[in-house]
Amino acid sequence: MYLYPKGYLANGNFEKAPEPSNLQKTVIVGKYSLPKWEISGIVEYVSGGPQPGGFYFAIPRGAHAARLGNEASISQVVNVKAGSIYSLTFSATRTCAQDEVLRVLASGKSEDLPIQTLYSSDGGDTYAFAFMATSDRAKNFSTGVLLLPKIHDVVSPLPGWIIESLKPVKYIDLKHFQVPEGQAAIELVGGRETAIAQIIRTVPKKVYILSFTIGDAKNGCHGSMMVEAFAASETLKVNYESIGKGGFKSASFKFEAISTRTRLTFFSAFYHTKLNDYGHFCGPILDDVKVFAVSH
Repeated sequence: MYLYPKGYLANGNFEKAPEPSNLQKTVIVGKYSLPKWEISGIVEYVSGGPQPGGFYFAIPRGAHAARLGNEASISQVVNVKAGSIYSLTFSATRTCAQDEVLRVLASGKSEDLPIQTLYSSDGGDTYAFAFMATSDRAKNFSTGVLLLPKIHDVVSPLPGWIIESLKPVKYIDLKHFQVPEGQAAIELVGGRETAIAQIIRTVPKKVYILSFTIGDAKNGCHGSMMVEAFAASETLKVNYESIGKGGFKSASFKFEAISTRTRLTFFSAFYHTKLNDYGHFCGPILDDVKVFAVSH
């Protein structure tokens, strides 16, 4: 059973500041001085905007954030349901040119997430980290939510699908993007390094039709887009010319099952950026994936 998110963790956007007496410039003093959080090591309470030395710091969400020093951490205990799967979403960005890694721990699960590559240029990327609760206590974004590949997150944040590539895919919603069908879609933001797959039950030698829709999310992503789809021994390449203003097209092809399990895989053939922001990675969207047997 998947439980859908119900909002921020307590002070999850860090807009409730420490008391002035608990701050030494930006460094938080005291284990419990950051409201609703427990901190360890050097943790700074930072504000967005111009910084000393002419540096401009863009906050991913709101006006404030927590900056973690080496080996520093922040943590919070929340009520969950044992045995249920949760998805923890958060925004993160690096603050220097060196390789940086963010370690996420939840319900006994730990993963190191590389954040050297930034996929957007508006202050940081939003990630999702899925975990299964082993006890009753553990632990709506405009840029979409990056879903990490299985090498970093074995439990997929997206029910039914495997992010089996080196780079993440992005989950987008109708409120902030144009999607072909329903309330949400997937954006393939990492070119050939982004692949999403699902394994379905099939009957050997039976013929099936795989249909899907591709397009652009009306987010300024432009160029000659191509989505490649794989099913059993069949493949299909579908072209879509995007000018970044929304639109979509549907495609389908037949395949003959060769086993009782068939892997369906999709990826974007090319790399893309936004029309007016070459530092913001983007790509074609995938939606409305269907499989049905061909009757004889």
